[in-house]
Amino acid sequence: MNQAQIPKNPENTFTQKFGFPSEKATGKIVNYLKDSHISFIEESPFAVIATANIKGECDASPKGGLPGFIKVLDKERLLLPDIAGNKLFQSYQNIEDNPHVGLIFFIPGLNETLRVNGKAKVLNVEEVEKLNLKSEVSNPDFKSKILQGVLIEIQEAYGHCPRAFNFSKLWDIENIKQNNKNSCNLY
Repeated sequence: MNQAQIPKNPENTFTQKFGFPSEKATGKIVNYLKDSHISFIEESPFAVIATANIKGECDASPKGGLPGFIKVLDKERLLLPDIAGNKLFQSYQNIEDNPHVGLIFFIPGLNETLRVNGKAKVLNVEEVEKLNLKSEVSNPDFKSKILQGVLIEIQEAYGHCPRAFNFSKLWDIENIKQNNKNSCNLY
């Protein structure tokens, strides 16, 4: 059930306090990928996948590659290849415990994003290879190979407005230049 199908709940303390979402906001939520969503995914080199374990403890993991590295199998399914990384596998363990995931796709310089929510299943490398996928990353190294994949059955998809980007000036060239001068070491 998508947000547009959820009846207005007067028991919800947040809607009691702030009001219900507009029909424009709820009306854009669909349970499949529109052609515009597919185009956005095909141009996106970066996404974040959010998962939670059975206890509700969350993880958000960045995923990147060449534009379109997350594959659209059809209007109801995506495939996220797992390229060898830090081997912490928090997202994958969470998916094993709780299949609900959220993804947000970004295209550098664009103030819109695409949000996709659904149910996920981890596929082994043999299942991924049957789909003829290859590692699609910039600057590959000896570890840049597909270990497994995540099949996502779409339950909700919608474009998200640019307000957060406008508020943060995320893509502002002067901010980016300044940040590059002041980089920090998180390791």
